[in-house]
Amino acid sequence: MNNLLVFFTFSLLVCLSHAIEVDFCVADRSLPRGSQGYACRDPATLTTDDFVYTGFRGGRTITNVPGNNVTLAFVDQFPALNGLGISMARLDFGVGGVIPVHSHRRSEVIIVSRGSIIAGFIDTNNTAYYRRLEVEDVMIFPQAILHFQVNVGTTPATAFVSLNGANPSIQFTMNSLFGGNLPADITQQITLLSNAEVMRMKRAFGTA
Repeated sequence: MNNLLVFFTFSLLVCLSHAIEVDFCVADRSLPRGSQGYACRDPATLTTDDFVYTGFRGGRTITNVPGNNVTLAFVDQFPALNGLGISMARLDFGVGGVIPVHSHRRSEVIIVSRGSIIAGFIDTNNTAYYRRLEVEDVMIFPQAILHFQVNVGTTPATAFVSLNGANPSIQFTMNSLFGGNLPADITQQITLLSNAEVMRMKRAFGTA
């Protein structure tokens, strides 16, 4: 399985990276991020450690209500990704755990390394494409499309994803509707939910 993950990562780096005019541009996070990413650190200050990310090692403790633990390797966590057009994340699921409906501004590939999950996306025609994925199965989620993952096995599950952007963002639909500063009366109007249900959801997401 380790060899498969190495091949998966290497293939994505080759296929999804964007051309840049220098060999690399490790992010200088002491400076503001621009529309094309961060400015580059001085190559003379870099070592091999700057190109290695160890954040996916080890087990995970899952304590949140959705029953997941997401470990990001976006440019803010792994500055060497700056300008390369790629990022990764590790998804850990407790039994019954979910990654709720969300979207990114980039496309995503997922590979299951442990357990069994249902993964899917919903296109702009409201057609759902979903499948039970087992270990070593791969699925693609197109750019900006709503998608989700659910652990349907009897044991914890783990998957790894890669996205074709160093900072692809994550927007959870429920958090956007109920976890931000959108007033309850507007939320009620645009979701067709009752005021009582809107307030229940806002309390669940900590804004009421």
